[in-house]
Amino acid sequence: MQIDLNSDLGEGFGPWGMGDDATMLTLVNSANIACGGHASDPETMFETLRLSKQHGVTVGAHPGYNDREGFGRRLIPMTPSEIGRMVAAQIGALKAVASLVPVPVRYVKPHGALANLAARDMDVAQAIVEAVTMIDSALPILAISGTCLEQAARAASVPVYSEIFADRGYLKSGQLVPRGTQGAMIHDAKEATDRLIGYLKTGKMPVIDGDPIKLLAHSICVHGDSSGAVAMAREIQHRLTAEGVQFQSFLNP
Repeated sequence: MQIDLNSDLGEGFGPWGMGDDATMLTLVNSANIACGGHASDPETMFETLRLSKQHGVTVGAHPGYNDREGFGRRLIPMTPSEIGRMVAAQIGALKAVASLVPVPVRYVKPHGALANLAARDMDVAQAIVEAVTMIDSALPILAISGTCLEQAARAASVPVYSEIFADRGYLKSGQLVPRGTQGAMIHDAKEATDRLIGYLKTGKMPVIDGDPIKLLAHSICVHGDSSGAVAMAREIQHRLTAEGVQFQSFLNP
């Protein structure tokens, strides 16, 4: 079995860092890089892109709400069309900086509250898919498995890959447990890896409100902003490799 390990990176701003991006980029296959909305700035983007290229890590755009104060985790009232334009602008910003490295931006993965909204709201999902398509019809989307964004991309014949989360809890609907709710986060690396091994053997993800649900996965996400991200990524790499899993970018099978 082959699977990708990804992380949300480049989420600092100016002199304020967020997580250990340099180490994470030695562990992951794909990097979802903030585009200046929920986090980042041109220098942070450039450095994260440069390190990604240095380590042979596949680069993706990680657009989110223009809400640095809330780290893109607050729902901001916007129409689907406004969301599409916001996403397009952020993808464009990352692609422009990436051209200076140079390194290609090879996919798009929405961030935080925007990703969760696109997971359950088909109009928003379709607006994001349309924006991505108008930038580059061959640009893939990395979507939360089993959700509206995945479905909208497939319906529009846009390349789409599905991700599961190592460090987030699930509801029986396939949505992530809202942050701030009991069971939303998994901080223990062993617990997270035990759950992943169980998932990979059965294809079913445990949920907090019912029986395990079937999910498709091309990639596993470890959030790079958490204090235990490096330890969790290392535990996942070590134990899944021992189970016979090979780690490789979902865009390079």
